[in-house]
Amino acid sequence: MLPVGVLIFVFGLLPAALSALDQGYLFRLAELTMIFVILATSLNLLTGTAGLVSLGHAAFYAIGAYTAAIVSLRFGTGLETSLPASALVAGLIAMLVAIPAIRLVRIFFTVATLSVGEIINVTITNWDGLTRGPMGLRGIPPARLFGFDFGGRLGTFYIIAAVCAGTTWIVWRLTHSYYGGALRALREDDQSAGAMGIAVGRLKVGACAISGALAGVAGCLLAHSTGFISPDMFGIDQSILILTMVVVGGLGSVPGAVLGAAVLILVPEIGREAGHFRMVFVGLVLYLAILLRPAGVLGEAMSLRFARGPRVGEQAVPKP
Repeated sequence: MLPVGVLIFVFGLLPAALSALDQGYLFRLAELTMIFVILATSLNLLTGTAGLVSLGHAAFYAIGAYTAAIVSLRFGTGLETSLPASALVAGLIAMLVAIPAIRLVRIFFTVATLSVGEIINVTITNWDGLTRGPMGLRGIPPARLFGFDFGGRLGTFYIIAAVCAGTTWIVWRLTHSYYGGALRALREDDQSAGAMGIAVGRLKVGACAISGALAGVAGCLLAHSTGFISPDMFGIDQSILILTMVVVGGLGSVPGAVLGAAVLILVPEIGREAGHFRMVFVGLVLYLAILLRPAGVLGEAMSLRFARGPRVGEQAVPKP
């Protein structure tokens, strides 16, 4: 019943409430939250489930955004072209990056992803002929699908909500399947997993490619919803923010990634009136969350219990 309730809230109650308030800022905040839900759940597949800590996730977010912007500006196409193009290009580059990087372990892999993220950001900043450099790309058309314009507040909201729900479902199904179990085996001990016949390298490259492709989808939605992108929107601070969402919500937990994204986007906005002191409040919330719930607010164990549900004929064992 919980997923049904969430869908009713996201597709029914929330847009109705936002329309009644009639504030574009709140619509934009809801859209940004859902975009970061995609980013957090996609990184959760790589870092939380497969155990590959990445500090370059914003780079694939940027690749998706620039791919969508360039395709739509040059060819005048809609989401039916820019969305798969963003996913394909970001996923392909993530796969090419992962092929040599998967030989590294733990902190060395993390540093490698940080380096790749900075290389991609610098390339975007200096490739004036394609990306217009620091000036960014303006006039990106709003969301259109097969000729139908979804550029209004509600149209854009529903497009982002539908894609967010779809990508979250994909990550949920992947993490709670035999594939997800194999990724967890890699996370715990990849040498033992390899000895059991698991194709370690192939799984790692595949996880990187899927995670990067979904980050590209988030970038595509950002480009069409804002109409403007620039390199400073995809810096290292964004990668750290996405990773923090995953850690606070719960490594390996899809509901945790969703909650972490919502908390880290909405809490700073709640304290906006406090000015610079709001970051003290945000820092306090994060500190208490990690201190009191080191496994995450909605940890992996809770997510797995929810996914599996009670077994047939299983009875609760009373505590002594």
